[in-house]
Amino acid sequence: MQVSAKKVDSANSIVEAKVSKELLSKKEDKIAAKAAKSMRVDGFRQGKVPVNVVKARHGDQIKQDTEQEILKEVFDQALKELGVAADTVVGEPQISKFDKTDDGLNIEVKVSFKPTVNVEGYQDMVPEYKTPRIMKKDIEQRLEDMLKSVASMEKIEEKRALQNGDFAQIDFEGFIDGKAFEGGKAENFQLEIGSGSFIPGFEDAMIGMNAGDEKDIEVTFPAEYNSKELAGKPALFKVKLHEIQAKKVSTNPDEETLKKLLPGVEKPTLKELETQVKEQLKNEKLHGIFNEEVKPKYVEIILEKLQFDLPENIVDQEIDMQVRNIFSKMSEDEIKEYSENPKKIEEKRAEFADEARNSVKLTFIVDELAKREEIKVEDQEVMQMIYFEAMQQGQDPKQYFEYYEKQGLLPAIKMSVVEDRLFTKLFTKEPKTAKEIEGK
Repeated sequence: MQVSAKKVDSANSIVEAKVSKELLSKKEDKIAAKAAKSMRVDGFRQGKVPVNVVKARHGDQIKQDTEQEILKEVFDQALKELGVAADTVVGEPQISKFDKTDDGLNIEVKVSFKPTVNVEGYQDMVPEYKTPRIMKKDIEQRLEDMLKSVASMEKIEEKRALQNGDFAQIDFEGFIDGKAFEGGKAENFQLEIGSGSFIPGFEDAMIGMNAGDEKDIEVTFPAEYNSKELAGKPALFKVKLHEIQAKKVSTNPDEETLKKLLPGVEKPTLKELETQVKEQLKNEKLHGIFNEEVKPKYVEIILEKLQFDLPENIVDQEIDMQVRNIFSKMSEDEIKEYSENPKKIEEKRAEFADEARNSVKLTFIVDELAKREEIKVEDQEVMQMIYFEAMQQGQDPKQYFEYYEKQGLLPAIKMSVVEDRLFTKLFTKEPKTAKEIEGK
C-alpha cells in the first residue's frame, strides 16, 4: 500500500493512497478467516468453516469491513507521515475519491486539524465603552417594583372606579359568533390591570368599572395567537367585577419584608437593599452595553486581526447546517428545483461561505481565549440552568433537558455560556478604559 500525505496549510491535508488488488484479497481472507472461527454453518464444525464458504455467504459485508480497515490504516499511516497526533484531528475525514479499479483502490482523503490560534494582544483589542451611571430615580423605581412584588393585597373599601395598576377580581366568559368557546370562562379570576396579560384591549376596557358592575367587552384575538381556532377572530366577553384590590406598598418596609428581598441577611436594612439594587441595575445596563455595543465591535476586530488557517471540513459542516436550515423553510417545489439543479445548490452554499468561516473562526478564538482566561463551565452547570429555565416556564425539567439532549443542543448551550462569561470578564478586566456617562 502506497500512502502519501501533504499539508495544504497548517490546518488541512490531503492524503492519497493506492491499494493493490493482492493486498485487498489478503485482507478479505484474513477478515473471513477471523469470522470463520465463530461462525456456525450446517455441515461444518464450529471454527472449521472454510474461508471460501464464509466469503460466499457474507462477501459484501467482508468487502465493507476490508475497506473500513484499509481506510483506518491509510489514516494512521498518514498521521505518522505528517507527524501529528490523532487527537488534533477535528471533524470527520472527507473521502473525496474512492475509485475501485482492476488493480485495486485509489483513495483520496481530506483531513483537517485543530488550528494553532495566536491570540496575542487580545486584551488590547477590547474597545472603549462608557459605563452607565445609575440615577436615583432608577433605584427608586426598582425599589418600588420589588416592594410591590412582596406587598400584601388589600381590598379597596372606598367607592372608586377601577384604574391602571389595580387588581380586579372578576368572572368572565368569552363568545365567538354567539357561542362560548373552550377555555374562555373563569370565576373569581384575579387580573392586574395594565399587566398586558389578557387580549389587547380587554384590560383598557375594564378601566372605569365599579365593584358589582357587569360589562360586555369586544376584542379581537391577535393573528399570531397560540390557538389557531381563535387567532384573528373577534370575540365578546361578558365580565362581572366583584371587587377591586390593590397592593399596599410601604416606603418604610419592616424587617420581615426586607428579609424576603434580602434572603440570608440576618438584619437587613433599606440601605443594604438600595446598595444591592444599584449594583443590580449597573450590571443589567453593563450587560446590555456589552451585548449590543462592545461585543459586536470586539468580535469584528478579533476576526479581522487574528489570522489563522481554518479546518475546511468544519467550515463545510457549518455551511451544510446553514443550508439545511434554509431548505427546511422552503416549499416542496423549491426543494425539487434545487435537487434537479446541483449548480443552484453550490450557489446557495457559496452565499453562506463567509458567514460560516467567521462562525468557525470565532469558535476557535473563543476556545483559546477561554483557556487563557481560565473560563470553565461544567456539564452540571448547564443542566442546572436548563432545569431552572424549565421551572420558570412551568415545564417538566427532566423532559426539558432530554429534549435539548436529543436535539444535540447541549454543546451549543455550553459554548454560549462560556462565551458570555468570557466576554463579560474581558470587558470588565480593564476599568481604566471605561468612561462615566453623566446622568440626565
